[in-house]
Amino acid sequence: MAQSYGSEMEKVTFNIPRELKEKAVSLKEELHVSLSTIYNEAIENYIKQKEIDKWQNGVNLALKDKAYQTFSQELASDNGDLYEY
Repeated sequence: MAQSYGSEMEKVTFNIPRELKEKAVSLKEELHVSLSTIYNEAIENYIKQKEIDKWQNGVNLALKDKAYQTFSQELASDNGDLYEY
């Protein structure tokens, strides 16, 4: 799933454990893609997972909040009626 980022690319340098780099190179050869593609996809997936984790944390906090649960139940029990304010 290669992502197109347009012409706004920036070169970055970072350290990576040798063993992890060797695994990335092996995967690159197997998939016939560049290391840049692998790194970009890995970072993109990492960021997406962190966003999901934040939402899940919010859900967990909401489930522990009794006042929020009561309010949510009140909102859900309106039978779909419309109200003018």
